[in-house]
Amino acid sequence: MPTEDELFEAVDALLEQGPLLPPPAERRRLREAAGLTQEDVAAALRTKRETVNGWETGRTTPRPPRLAAYKRLLDGWAVRYPADSQEVPATFTAAAPPRPTDVPQQAHIPQTSTAASSRPAPADRPAASTRPSSTSRRPGAKKAASPASDPRFPHGPLGVLDGDGTVYCVGGVVLECPATTIPALVEWTLAESGIGQARLHRNGKDSDPLIVLTESATKRFGLPARLESPEERRSLRLAENHKVVKQITRAKWQLTKRGFGPWARVYRPAQGGQRRCVQLAILSWDALDPRAWGDAAELPAPELARVLGVYANRVITPRGSTAVSGLELMTALRPPTRAVRDEATGGFRKADTKNPGSLGEHPIDPAPPEAPSEHPKVQDWDGGFLDEEAYQWMRPMDTLSDEECLLPWAVGIDINTAYLAAAARLTVGLGEPVRVNAPVFDKKIPGCWLVDLSHIETDPRLPSPFTPSGKRPTGPAWYATPTVAYAVELGYKVQPLEAFLRYETGAFLDPWHDRLKDAYVTTMADLGVPVGKDVDERAFLAAMEHHKDVDPGLTCVLSAIKATVKGGIGKMRERPQGKNYRDGDPWPALERTTWRPDIRAAVIAKARVNMHRKMANVAKASGRYPLGVATDCVVYASPEPSPLAFLPLTPEGHVLPGTFRLGATPGLAKLEGVQPMLTAVEWLEKGLNPARHIKGGDSFADEGE
Repeated sequence: MPTEDELFEAVDALLEQGPLLPPPAERRRLREAAGLTQEDVAAALRTKRETVNGWETGRTTPRPPRLAAYKRLLDGWAVRYPADSQEVPATFTAAAPPRPTDVPQQAHIPQTSTAASSRPAPADRPAASTRPSSTSRRPGAKKAASPASDPRFPHGPLGVLDGDGTVYCVGGVVLECPATTIPALVEWTLAESGIGQARLHRNGKDSDPLIVLTESATKRFGLPARLESPEERRSLRLAENHKVVKQITRAKWQLTKRGFGPWARVYRPAQGGQRRCVQLAILSWDALDPRAWGDAAELPAPELARVLGVYANRVITPRGSTAVSGLELMTALRPPTRAVRDEATGGFRKADTKNPGSLGEHPIDPAPPEAPSEHPKVQDWDGGFLDEEAYQWMRPMDTLSDEECLLPWAVGIDINTAYLAAAARLTVGLGEPVRVNAPVFDKKIPGCWLVDLSHIETDPRLPSPFTPSGKRPTGPAWYATPTVAYAVELGYKVQPLEAFLRYETGAFLDPWHDRLKDAYVTTMADLGVPVGKDVDERAFLAAMEHHKDVDPGLTCVLSAIKATVKGGIGKMRERPQGKNYRDGDPWPALERTTWRPDIRAAVIAKARVNMHRKMANVAKASGRYPLGVATDCVVYASPEPSPLAFLPLTPEGHVLPGTFRLGATPGLAKLEGVQPMLTAVEWLEKGLNPARHIKGGDSFADEGE
């Protein structure tokens, strides 16, 4: 039995070890009582505001030498600003970081980590309870599709690394990374970070962990804050003789053909079926293009981790630009192959046939009319090319009536993710094209058809549904199946002269559409926009006026989702780049199975046909005709600055089905912009398309290709 003195010594030792700091809530109270900000404390302790915020929320605890200085500051405040005994416990307890509650108990948590169970709202943002969240949505919102929690990746799909070695992960988890070189960072990420994302399809592959480097982190690893030489800026990659590239090579790691650029992939060949690859994103090298991500690159590291984490869980872990991520999502949801059991060995091997519904492992050459003119297979082709592009049309001035010109407003409406809506239930070709002479048209067969549609009469107040310019065709031309099918729908007889058809078909884009639709609708709901089939259109328009102010971070996510749709479809016909390219030379994009200009053409053709059908239905129901169309935006003259003033309505006051119904779902419409009708008429007189300028700028210059 221990003696009394021994027990007293043990108790004295415990008393000497603590307490260290007051609880996190008391730390914040003391600072606010002193009338100081987190920035003031950070400046005094020579750290960052985000670090002080972590101390005050309990996500992290200070380390020496700042620990003693911070305790002294709190002790001094405690004497000056004593707390009410009912609000603060009389005895402080040492602040230990809590364990994440969303991590399975069997999951291994690296010793280098400091994790928090939930991420409280930063002081400079509204608390989560003041805005819709993923667990508190308006009626009708769908839950985002996201992979189940995986014990292999307890810290989520990505981390944002700051210059002090702090890695901010999804859910408020904070890790400490000791690495100071890129090879060491890759090793740490794969071995200790617990970062990654489970596959989206059982036959697919897990997403590689993503580490995003802030500008201060680039200095930590010896990288320039900006790509410096003209050659580096042109090629968007470090020179081969840069010290960081040499470090990677010496450490037996490899870079992809794109080298070390804004999205660098560092890997070693897989062993035993195990991938060893880390994706890096360099913020100061414009990894997050503001045209797609808005101001995301300017966000503090913890907030950026939240934003990218939402995108990763609802869409995919970013693997490059949003266009690249759009293509990667297609493959992740429709893997080209699957594993089958080898009866001889008892193990698993790659199946001899491609995965049903996928594009397979090997790229397919396009039919000559589907390819861009630079393609090596069409250098001797003189039979014409497919021209399935988005609308760029404006109304002839002589077709405007006096009544229209006297209306006060020009109102633009925009189709939500028009290409995504067009991809829904779209049958596309999965195999090689077959040339057929004088075929009988069949709308169920994807392909391109040489057919003369010039005999079809169209109202000059509407664009022709068969050409991007909206002008009537002048003779035989190549069209994708949706365009020819619409001519048949309008009641016209068509007799193709020739066709390139694909008889192996499938709805390849369906899972891609479903996941992105869920991501889009869920994010809209989180921004306070009502979603669902029976949403009041006036409430929808009112919510859309302020949805970007609800949560700037989620606004960036919404922008990225839309860019993923548009860029993913556009990249299916990526053309060669670089000043040294010569027509007829192959280019890297041709090596992808997702380089499929025929699929892109079918999506755009269907989107354009959908737009024409709606415009024709508006004209039929109300006698109103558009002033201009640009991609997915259409402008009408209106007596009031609202779509409800010119769109045809049902007796109940809802927009007539078959026209431009308003709502947050892909394929429905929203208000794009309002300008005085006089301004729109002046644009038309100058040969400018009102639909391109209705928001006050040229918003449609980039078609995502």
